[in-house]
Amino acid sequence: MTHSRAFLVGVDVGTGSARAALVSSHGQVLETCIKSIQTWNSQPNYYEQSSEDIWTAVCECVKNVIAGIPKEEIKGIGFDATCSLVVLDNDMQPLTVSPSSKDNQRNIILWMDHRAEEEARFINATRHKMLNYVGGSISLEMEIPKLLWLKRHMHDDVWMKAGAFFDLPDYLTFRATGSDERSICSAVCKWNYDAESRSWCKDFLQSIGLAEELSGDGWKLIGARVLNPGTLIEGGLSEKASRELGLRVGTAVASSMIDAHAGALALLGCHGPGDESKLTTKMAIICGTSSCHMSLTEDPVLAPGIWGPYKHAIIPGLYLNEAGQSATGILIDHILQTHPCYGELLAEHGSNSKIYAYLNEFLLKLAKNRGESSVHRLTLDLHIWPDFHGNRSPLADPNLKGMICGLTMTKDVQNLALLYLALIQALAYGTRHILQVLETSGRKPITSILLCGGLSKNSLFVQAHADICSVPVLLPTESEAVLLGSAMMGAHAAGLYASLELAAENMGGSATIVKPDLSESNRDYHERKYRVFQRMYLDQRGYERIMKG
Repeated sequence: MTHSRAFLVGVDVGTGSARAALVSSHGQVLETCIKSIQTWNSQPNYYEQSSEDIWTAVCECVKNVIAGIPKEEIKGIGFDATCSLVVLDNDMQPLTVSPSSKDNQRNIILWMDHRAEEEARFINATRHKMLNYVGGSISLEMEIPKLLWLKRHMHDDVWMKAGAFFDLPDYLTFRATGSDERSICSAVCKWNYDAESRSWCKDFLQSIGLAEELSGDGWKLIGARVLNPGTLIEGGLSEKASRELGLRVGTAVASSMIDAHAGALALLGCHGPGDESKLTTKMAIICGTSSCHMSLTEDPVLAPGIWGPYKHAIIPGLYLNEAGQSATGILIDHILQTHPCYGELLAEHGSNSKIYAYLNEFLLKLAKNRGESSVHRLTLDLHIWPDFHGNRSPLADPNLKGMICGLTMTKDVQNLALLYLALIQALAYGTRHILQVLETSGRKPITSILLCGGLSKNSLFVQAHADICSVPVLLPTESEAVLLGSAMMGAHAAGLYASLELAAENMGGSATIVKPDLSESNRDYHERKYRVFQRMYLDQRGYERIMKG
């Protein structure tokens, strides 16, 4: 039973900023604050941040959102962040990860840093069974390749002096509590932790030459104790952190989550009118620059090219499958900005989002003028394969390229509108492809999709997903899903809800439902387009074979 005056704080550290929110125990986001954080990019593919800079930004944001609220009414705090690698020395102070600077403030290898390409290739060549849980191949953005890079390239200056390696979400709870416990969310998704046996896999680390150092002192460097997300960290907020954050000593602190996973928790807890579906029947898509597709199952599903099954990663006892598309929002912008009539449209409408709203209206009118029953039928002879930036899921091939079939020499607004429509359809076919691979791998069918992020505000993108995947799409009324997910963890840690699942269901809020067009003609049309979509991939592979002899 929740107290009528109970508030939570959710903290989210993204790639470019730290944010905090004050949230009611029923899931209303009441106040938010954002502060930018610094990134160093002193050479190609190297991206570094500072844990001190991030913690200072977090403290400023939290103090801002709780101003005017009595401290005793703030019951809990939850943290999420990007899966970036934080390195500390034996005194738990920052230790540089930068080969180009002795500045110890630069002690974080950002998630998007690609320095460990050779190390990822070496790890994948072992074909160790632990790689089955990451779709068969580890990503260079995960933490184990980065640790191996540090051992190989900064052995004396960093590797031998390190006192702790943290995932950024766990570093934040360490700063809040002084406890070095880790969350299984980061450990299983980004550190190749064995969630089934709840232990680090020494055999895997031995095969790549990391076991000796990492296993010392009961795995202290990477986490002797691993907790489920949302678990209360014993002792709560430390005296030092309480002064820095402006909260009461002992305030409940929850074990953390990765940022996208916190967003998925909030989305999966959201319900549309009359929607009684279970968490395991939904897919959450966090869609912005790229898109992340997350779904939970009661039994493990091993699907090629899709990360997971990650046990306990979001909800204890449930398995997470995590898929994604490498370029979505950024790819739509690319098609728009490289078209000859972009300058004219920008001068007329003032921003990309207003251009998209205009194109959506333009397509509706065009379909009506042509007597078409659906906007989708306008791309009968225009098809796109959308992997301009490689394929994350389910083909897991970063070297795939984009393809367009049906180009003409026309360069007017209608030409752009049709390209834009064909691309949005292609992204939805990509989601359908992910759903299909999950189902053929034994997953029970998904019965609804929940969307958040920038693209969820685009009505054409939303309707295309509903129609092409033949399921309703739910749009949460609370747009701050990631911050809400962190607050849910704080609510569970504070004992306001007996489980993380109950916190999600009670704080997830409501959603509007966008229903699919399930008419026979519409389904037949998309079936044909989807066959072309799949054929384009096979054609690209065929061209490769010809050119490589």
